[in-house]
Amino acid sequence: MNTHLAQITAGVDQGRWRLDPTRSSVEFHVPNFYGLMSVKGRFASYEGTLELGAEPTAQLTIDAASLDTGNARRDKHLRSPDFFDVERHPQVRFTSTNVAAHGEAIRLHGRLEAGGERIPLELVAALQVVDGELEVEAVTYVDQRRLDMTFSPLGMVRAPSKLVVRARLVRDEAASLT
Repeated sequence: MNTHLAQITAGVDQGRWRLDPTRSSVEFHVPNFYGLMSVKGRFASYEGTLELGAEPTAQLTIDAASLDTGNARRDKHLRSPDFFDVERHPQVRFTSTNVAAHGEAIRLHGRLEAGGERIPLELVAALQVVDGELEVEAVTYVDQRRLDMTFSPLGMVRAPSKLVVRARLVRDEAASLT
């Protein structure tokens, strides 16, 4: 593991950490109405891990059908082939290819898969140790058009979309038993 990353995570066990969904959130904000307002939504079902070791890795898997914007008609459309196409592609997934220290945070390079498309994604996440657990907050921007999510009547939907992950990670005891 990168020496600086080891300093950031000093005092916590190396190995696998899993996201606690009861104390975490995964949200998106999409500029709409010609950029004058944003549609905000969240995903209700997801799981993730952060592996701290010689080769740190991170993964987040989201149930695409669990999206909720507070508008049932819009949610149905977002689940359709115009966007997430949840019948054919039920998951949104981020898998890191590299995790390294970046100041007091971590920089993650990886791939984002959604709606049958895959794009590279880089993000910087604040990481801190709180009561023996890890707290992560990551904000990044994704041009949803690169994921073939191009539906935009009269050009009302703008890019990029903002993705926000706030996660509390606990030691994955099951992983330590294997």
